[in-house]
Amino acid sequence: MSLIHTLMPAFNRLPTRRSARSGPVDIGPSIKPAYEIREADDAFGVTIHLPGVSKEGLELTVEEGFLRVVGRRSWKRPEAWTLLYRETSDAPYELVLEHENVIDVDKIHAEIADGILRVSLPKSAAIKPRKITVS
Repeated sequence: MSLIHTLMPAFNRLPTRRSARSGPVDIGPSIKPAYEIREADDAFGVTIHLPGVSKEGLELTVEEGFLRVVGRRSWKRPEAWTLLYRETSDAPYELVLEHENVIDVDKIHAEIADGILRVSLPKSAAIKPRKITVS
């Protein structure tokens, strides 16, 4: 099985996730954002679409085999605005990806621009392909 299959979303997710350090984590109803995963020899790349989310509304955590992304939108309704119809809700985005601890957590890099989050997940040195010279 390819390592890319280890980064599959946690489908049977309960509304409340338990965290060993911080206790239960519950953000309420959430929206699963569109995302794409790519694999290179030295890293995984994850692109997540989070329209309306800024750097201040983003929470990215990695612990014990899970990568968790929570994005809260920063849009505020104007005072004189009357709601007639709105296609999007104010619910936060949440994406939980599971991996088999093949990520070098200290070297993770993330950047967000125009509602698109790009995360680089470098592979740990133990699983990177190496060329062995024969003498």
